Amino acid sequence: METIRISWIEGADCALGLPSYATPGAAGADVRANFPPGEREAGIVLRPGERALVPTGIAMEIPPGFEVQVRPRSGLALRHGIMLVNSPGTIDSDYRGPLGVIVMNAGGEDFHIAHGDRIAQLVVAPVVQARFELAERLGETERGGGGFGSTGRG
Repeated sequence: METIRISWIEGADCALGLPSYATPGAAGADVRANFPPGEREAGIVLRPGERALVPTGIAMEIPPGFEVQVRPRSGLALRHGIMLVNSPGTIDSDYRGPLGVIVMNAGGEDFHIAHGDRIAQLVVAPVVQARFELAERLGETERGGGGFGSTGRG
């Protein structure tokens, strides 16, 4: 098991706790909206089509060779149309700044994000870096250059 070191951003509500797994088999650890003092009572309201950067109150130290992926919570997506615009978002191992989550309301009604709400999940994943090199020709495959939908339906 890898260790992700976490520090609180100044003004964060430490009582909300660190990201945590809801069940023993969960792949993603829930992370919460952690608004700064003065914004905690109101939270934010996202109207349909709007997006916002929601603070989590934390920064992370991710071990080299790993990333943390920020993914949506399926219940929010199904019930309210709440999604993460750049899903999955990637937090690189050399980033040490505050973690913010870009949340978008793709639903039909206003959505309120309150201080302490679980807004996303964090998945720790290994990273493989490749060497990119220019080639005069690429190897042949059965599919070839067929793009979107080229392999048919179903």
